[in-house]
Amino acid sequence: MFDDIIVHHGGEMIEVLVTGVTGQDRLYLAEFLLSKGYEVHGLRRQTSTFNTWRIDHIYKDLHDADTLFFLHFGDLTHSEEISTLIYNLRPDEVYHLGAPSQVRISFDNPTYTGDVTGLGTTRLLEAIRRSGFPIKFYQASSSEMFGDVRLPLNEKALFSPRSPYACAKVYAYNMVRKYRDGYGLFGSNGILFNHESPRRGETFVTRKVTRGIANILAKKQKVLYMGNMDASRDWGYAPEFVEVMWKMLQQKKPRDYVIGTGEAHSVKEFIDVAFGYAGLDPKKHIKIDKRYYRPTEVEYLVADVSKAKRELGFEAKIRFNDLVKIMVDADMRAVGLKPVGEGDKVLAKKFPKRWWTVD
Repeated sequence: MFDDIIVHHGGEMIEVLVTGVTGQDRLYLAEFLLSKGYEVHGLRRQTSTFNTWRIDHIYKDLHDADTLFFLHFGDLTHSEEISTLIYNLRPDEVYHLGAPSQVRISFDNPTYTGDVTGLGTTRLLEAIRRSGFPIKFYQASSSEMFGDVRLPLNEKALFSPRSPYACAKVYAYNMVRKYRDGYGLFGSNGILFNHESPRRGETFVTRKVTRGIANILAKKQKVLYMGNMDASRDWGYAPEFVEVMWKMLQQKKPRDYVIGTGEAHSVKEFIDVAFGYAGLDPKKHIKIDKRYYRPTEVEYLVADVSKAKRELGFEAKIRFNDLVKIMVDADMRAVGLKPVGEGDKVLAKKFPKRWWTVD
């Protein structure tokens, strides 16, 4: 999408830091930046298991001469660790995507969500400010921040968060703006609406559905338990969204952008299209479990992407039906079944030169 932009400054390689590098977006972003010739440093939490299966295909031994991808352990709740990392790396760009990303789970862990998602962002911003380095900063903001405000949902809309996750994201969003206005930091907020892919975590509703379909076809399960199926979201394709994250930091001035497809569909629509594509009747396999309901729900979110289209040239290629087919095909393949194949054809047609690996 943005092949015309040069990524080397004065012949020197650009170094970037990506927080939470083992997640869906972070992996796509790391692959994209590597394809552009960046040296990519990924931040992940120290755990008892080396949970890096998403990034195994791009990870090389650090002793290899051609290695451009490096992993670092660090915790967004520890200011000293963050400051040390910024001082030692001196990255040109920081893409801050690290945070608990499950909205429903944030109700069960509100203090942890606030500490990592909200204060974690502030720790990074303060470390950058104190370093004095000219670092460009991208903040992964969320459409959940809008809550139940009236349309249009664009950069001028007010926020009315309805979950601990959304509240923490609003705090982080505002801190980026304050550091930008008060200290001249190059900080941009990407207010991204839902974006999915076959790499989406299995507890997210879209992947839960497509993985469930594959398991039903493979006779590994019979029933898929769902929560609120009336909520509508603006669902896009994750690889497209990480490209525009990068584009935001290539602008002359830092700005905030809403990113989405501009159309909304309900969870029920997603289920109906996905099951129909796989030749299944959802009525025979879907049951409701109220444990999956949120205490407060956001019923309808759709993006107004006028600014991003005008200033960044962004317009989503993958729309709702195509996204569903891509994800169902990938999950069928994952359980050893032959995919329907229409999703694969969409990718081949719309992305003939993909920079990301086949899912």
